[in-house]
Amino acid sequence: MASSKKKGLKSSGPKDSNLDTNDEDKTELCPGFRDVDAFVKHGFGAVLSATKASAGLPQAGDEYDFYRSFPGFQEFCESQGDKLLHCMSQIMQHHGCRSHMRDRNKLTGLEERFDLVVDSNDVILERVGILLDEADGVNRSQQPVMPAGFQPPKVVVSSWNRKGSSPSSRSETFRLLHAKNITRPQLKFKEKVDNSNTPFIPKIFIKPNAVKPLPSYFTNKQMRKERPEDLDVPAALADFIHQQRTQEHVDDMFAHPYQYELDHLTIPENLLSKPEPQVIHSLAETKLSFVDTLEDLVALNEKLCKLSEFAVDLEHHSYRSFLGLTCLMQISTREEDFIIDTLELRSEMYILNEAFTDPSIVKVFHGADSDIEWLQRDFGLYVVNLFDTHQASRALNLARHSLDHLLKHFCNVDSDKRYQLADWRVRPLPDEMVQYARTDTHYLLYIYDCVRVQLLDFNHGQPGLLQSVWNKSSSISLKKYVKPIYTEESYLELQRKQKKSFNTQQLTAFRLLFAWRDKLARQEDESTGYVLPTHMMIKISEELPREPQGIIACCNPVPPLVRQYNNELHLLVQQAREMPLLKVRKDEWQQGGMFWGFFLPSWYYKFNEVEIKDDQESSSAAQMKARRIIESFENPFRMESSNAGGKKRERVDSEVGDLTPKPSKKLMKSAEKPQKTEVTPQDSFKPFDYSQSDLKVFAGNTSKDNTQFDPNRQKTPKGQKNNTGAGNRSMSYLPGKSDRGFRHNWPKR
Repeated sequence: MASSKKKGLKSSGPKDSNLDTNDEDKTELCPGFRDVDAFVKHGFGAVLSATKASAGLPQAGDEYDFYRSFPGFQEFCESQGDKLLHCMSQIMQHHGCRSHMRDRNKLTGLEERFDLVVDSNDVILERVGILLDEADGVNRSQQPVMPAGFQPPKVVVSSWNRKGSSPSSRSETFRLLHAKNITRPQLKFKEKVDNSNTPFIPKIFIKPNAVKPLPSYFTNKQMRKERPEDLDVPAALADFIHQQRTQEHVDDMFAHPYQYELDHLTIPENLLSKPEPQVIHSLAETKLSFVDTLEDLVALNEKLCKLSEFAVDLEHHSYRSFLGLTCLMQISTREEDFIIDTLELRSEMYILNEAFTDPSIVKVFHGADSDIEWLQRDFGLYVVNLFDTHQASRALNLARHSLDHLLKHFCNVDSDKRYQLADWRVRPLPDEMVQYARTDTHYLLYIYDCVRVQLLDFNHGQPGLLQSVWNKSSSISLKKYVKPIYTEESYLELQRKQKKSFNTQQLTAFRLLFAWRDKLARQEDESTGYVLPTHMMIKISEELPREPQGIIACCNPVPPLVRQYNNELHLLVQQAREMPLLKVRKDEWQQGGMFWGFFLPSWYYKFNEVEIKDDQESSSAAQMKARRIIESFENPFRMESSNAGGKKRERVDSEVGDLTPKPSKKLMKSAEKPQKTEVTPQDSFKPFDYSQSDLKVFAGNTSKDNTQFDPNRQKTPKGQKNNTGAGNRSMSYLPGKSDRGFRHNWPKR
């Protein structure tokens, strides 16, 4: 039995070897090549032989042109070229690249072929790199491991108006709805928009849910309307005049009407406890009501007063209005959604103050900083007991704090932002815009429940973090709307933001254009960006066009009001060009810190701030020093012009307190010589007559031999005069009697 087993083992040996050879034959990489190394070795040999063969071809130039003249060589080159192009086309088709290599266009064919080859090489080499990485164990397509809660930022590319980045979903273009010929809603307002350059005064005249009564200034609204002396004055200015006449306190005019209520607001315990998130219904299952009449608005206010919370959002338009317009208000409850046409009900929106200021009702906003100001400006509405989900998102340290991210994070809803830049003045509203506006508040109450739960869990059940969100939301409710006020220095703030440096003419043009734009925008009730965009205003200020057509050339596209007031703008530019180029206003170059292209030292401004009085007796020594230093920093061109006019710069006499050394007696004696009388400046310039000048001053005088040793003095033989100059004399002698140009003219001790 054992021997038979051994025979069986021995007999099975050749069979196994035959199987191994068959397996090796079957596992060939490709016909004729066992593995990759054999294929690469053969490929390198083929490439090397092709390179050697190409080196033996005729070189470009006279040699190639000579061979090209033979028909046989020409036919051979064309046939081989077609074969190469066909082979390259097949390779490019295999990799999914464009393969129109056999283009016969003589003008652009060669360039197009070269571009195709370059693009194909990039694609093929990229795929080779990916395959090599995968062979090494590196997978480029694998998503990186990210911590929980981290969301990669959205990259905005040139196709910003495309929706749907996944390969399965088809890209869709955003629609920017804008009606060019829309009727201006400001014309229908019962109370005209106040664009005057005066502070904003609250519109409130009834204060529901008041703990502290409204000041009497706001209560008697009818009396303010019936004042005949203020009919020709803007409303805000008339209020200010009335306040001055009646001696009412100015703090009551500009104070927050509900500041006392917000300061003493206490959050109930049930709002600081952990809630149970209520499931929100879908948009299709929720009723939608459009409110555009006074009766519907009153009915809505009654419904809201019976609730414990509701969500609010606004849609705003600012391009065709100086202050801006609130075009739409969305309100959502647990069971119903409402859309209010605030353009139609602008004068009646104050009715909602009864629900908005009720401290027992929670008003849920997202990013309410601007909404609070818009409600005050347009409707006189105020919010008490506000909860801002944006502040809650910041407290939770979420990846992003936008409403888009919260909808995706808590509700798994992808918000449609195609109509974010739409013109909300359009009436009637398209269905797409209605659905977009409705989505902003429909899920907000569910998000309100979820963030409260997470805030308590994040703080281990303690209400401290949730209480901080309530406090921040309450501080947002205390914000007051501030009207943009134009001052003479307003343009400097814009210049600093733009980080532009102008010369005096350019700065004057920028100041005049800024004032013109602000005035016209208030007058026409248009935004400053519509009247003259900032980048166009800077372009005009830098170029300073000499002709009206140059102003048009600086604007692309040309704003309608710029084309209408082109001549007026040209006059402003001409006025700026007439300014002296080097005349800098004191306050301007102090603020800019630049003076004729170089920076003055910091101590110069300290001395310049010293107030110097005309009476020198009352001025201190430090002030007089500062005055002399300031006077020394004069415009060099101004100094030159003053000298040309014949004026001489006078020396300021030293003060008693100055530490100036007293002159020596020798200098005093030399200064006692008679001086020439000053020549009065003449109007016409006359050249100096050098024939009348005494040239003996430059001849020098002979001196007796001095017994003191001088290494620079040469020995002279007897009987020969010493012609050396007066090099050993003291430096205290007058300039006319000394040889100061000698190299080693040291003074005596």
